[in-house]
Amino acid sequence: MSSKSSLRILQVAVYWGQNSYGATHGSDVVNFQKPLAFYCQDDAIDVFPVAFVNVFFGPGNAPSINLANICNPTDNATFPGTNLPNCASVGADIKACQAKGKIVTISLGGATGSVGFSSDSQGQAFADTIWNLFLGGSSSLRPFGDAVLDGVDLDIEGGTSLGYAAFVNQIRSHASGASKKYYVTAAPQCPYPDAALGGVLNAAVFDAVYVQFYNNVCGLQNYPLAQNWNFGIWDNWARAISLNKNVKIFVGAPASSTAAGTGYQSISTLSSIAVKMRKSFPSFGGVMLWDASQAYVNGRYDLAIKNALSAAGGTGFTFPACSAPAYVSGTGYQGGSQVSYGGYIWEAKWWSQSTPSNDPNGEWSAISACSGGGTPSGSSTSSAPTTSPTTGSCNGVAAWSSTTVYTGGQQVAYGGHLWTAKWWTQGDTPGGSVGVWTDNGPCSSSKVKVEGAADSRVTPAPTTSPRSNSGFFRY
Repeated sequence: MSSKSSLRILQVAVYWGQNSYGATHGSDVVNFQKPLAFYCQDDAIDVFPVAFVNVFFGPGNAPSINLANICNPTDNATFPGTNLPNCASVGADIKACQAKGKIVTISLGGATGSVGFSSDSQGQAFADTIWNLFLGGSSSLRPFGDAVLDGVDLDIEGGTSLGYAAFVNQIRSHASGASKKYYVTAAPQCPYPDAALGGVLNAAVFDAVYVQFYNNVCGLQNYPLAQNWNFGIWDNWARAISLNKNVKIFVGAPASSTAAGTGYQSISTLSSIAVKMRKSFPSFGGVMLWDASQAYVNGRYDLAIKNALSAAGGTGFTFPACSAPAYVSGTGYQGGSQVSYGGYIWEAKWWSQSTPSNDPNGEWSAISACSGGGTPSGSSTSSAPTTSPTTGSCNGVAAWSSTTVYTGGQQVAYGGHLWTAKWWTQGDTPGGSVGVWTDNGPCSSSKVKVEGAADSRVTPAPTTSPRSNSGFFRY
């Protein structure tokens, strides 16, 4: 017996503003990024998060935005006493895209943005500022003139979560009496819970979450490995934990091989993964791409993924049958075994005798929702549960170095334990308060590589263009 969820529309969300294509071609920057209106001439893209409000409190206590070669505080006029550029031409493009049915939001943050709050009250006050500068309020400092954007996006990739839930709730308060719909979205990293936004996602109402399945061990490059791919745990968050049980989860992907360090897949592979998620999880909402400039030059990657989603069917969801054998308590299961339990089909990451649950550090991975329950099982907490690690080997693994740059998935030996980086990091001690490293348990370190020795797995930190308007890049 199958059941169906409420009507839904699958979408493609593509970030615009940071011209990451031009920024990856050395000193001869190819400013391929076109005005926003250029990218909304067809049906490929449904949602445009404009990136980024990269400074929260600049001169005059005003925020600033950087849209690379289109508009930035260095090459464009700014409002007196501030570093907020006047981008009136972008406002005209926003209205043109909205007239075609596109959703255009303002994205806050970025990988190296100067952002964050010292208190909830500061977050609330900043929500008032964003409302007045970009949304339904009024101000003499509106960078896009009288264009009214359709909501806000949080791409917060550092700092603490303090004040962000208060920010979102204040935006919601303003929007509650508005004559139009306003959307609130977020773009967390795929490791669950997200280091910067985990608690915020649980404490405020979001319409969609653009999970960045790249530059991390849980990225698209490791699909469908149950040890890594974790869309199922995000589905459980959406249906069991989120304040909005209809929130949609997007598969965030790089739009070309030069758009991110890891995670890029051919359009045929991404299409296959996206369609599989669309048919497996009711929370699936579509695909997010970083970014428009990369997608356009990569054979219209945006249009190709939209066509694949459209062909898979845009409305409704039918729960697949719980086709795997029912889980039997007390049974030992080999890695790769599949069972049905609590409305999901689960796959054992390795040998397990535990009950399947949405524990990010647990022994099972939910690979599909299924009928015979259809309700998420268990609950996950806002912080990663701990497990009892088993002793392993650190043979050949490099010792952690405070000066080395590590990317998501890389492993080091430190303090007699094996550690795996959750995302890009440098100088963050394994086991420290930053929470960048996953403890894989005690290990033998008799053959640990000498600290500072060459390690081909370590890749340099992403670089930006030397141009002053190259912006702040997500990846």
